[in-house]
Amino acid sequence: MPLAANHPRSLNLFAFARAALAAAPLAVAPACVLALGSRWADWQRMVAVAVAVFAAAKWLSFAEFLEQGPAGGKLATPKIALRIAGYFVLWPGMDPRPFFANSTAAARPRTREWFLAWGITLLGLLVLAAAARLATADPFLAGWLGIAGFLLALHFGWFHLLSLGWRRAGIAAVPIMNAPFVAASLADFWGRRWNLAFRDLAHRFVFRPTVAAFGPAVATLLVFLTSGLAHDAVVSLPVRGGYGGPTAYFLIQGLAMLFERTVLARRIGIGRGRLGWAYTQLVVFAPAALLFHRPFVERAMAPLLVVLPF
Repeated sequence: MPLAANHPRSLNLFAFARAALAAAPLAVAPACVLALGSRWADWQRMVAVAVAVFAAAKWLSFAEFLEQGPAGGKLATPKIALRIAGYFVLWPGMDPRPFFANSTAAARPRTREWFLAWGITLLGLLVLAAAARLATADPFLAGWLGIAGFLLALHFGWFHLLSLGWRRAGIAAVPIMNAPFVAASLADFWGRRWNLAFRDLAHRFVFRPTVAAFGPAVATLLVFLTSGLAHDAVVSLPVRGGYGGPTAYFLIQGLAMLFERTVLARRIGIGRGRLGWAYTQLVVFAPAALLFHRPFVERAMAPLLVVLPF
């Protein structure tokens, strides 16, 4: 008799183990970089680990896509090599399906969206330039300004421009940032608005294999634990300090999200409206020093700003 018929928990545990094995490159990649780059500067190790983790995650998403097959039954054939290169090199998202769909369903971007994306990109570059001037005088302040500048220039600016370009070419590449600061709940912030690239990956390889076996609460905490460990690999390991801070930050997010779903939270208005918005902003930003701790800010971010061409 099939295993799925009588042992659904075993099947889900097997799926989780399979996903964990498939995700092994996410752990191996930063370990290899740190071993090979022991004599590099902290900021160089940080950049290299970030690139290695990103590349491993890209391959993980693409390998799963190839295994499952596209919705239409076969890969879109026109310029397939360019589409593969575009997905790996010119797109931060972790869902390859729009790049290989046999039909084009992308909404053409409006002119206003182009102007907004360019404006945010330029604003981020200006913040980075200001941070670079402060990097030697006040590394801590410069590092935090640099973090804000990179978020604006890359996540909210350049990545949005890439989305616009792909959508204009007929590929439905949805922006990975979706107005996160209007979210009135943590579920909305982390699930539908902030860094949808990681959300897609974590949902497929962590949440989906574990939710049936352990329930949504444990599966949610496992997603945030995974995010914390990934950020610790990028933020803490290269600078050899601040260990556990990013993991603690994301566990706080997960626990706060679970509280948001309780009867008490709903009664007092958390998860909706103005109180929900204030709660979300407080939980996201108040413990931010755990995520971007002082060793990372001063030893990796500030020295990186010094070498920027501003």
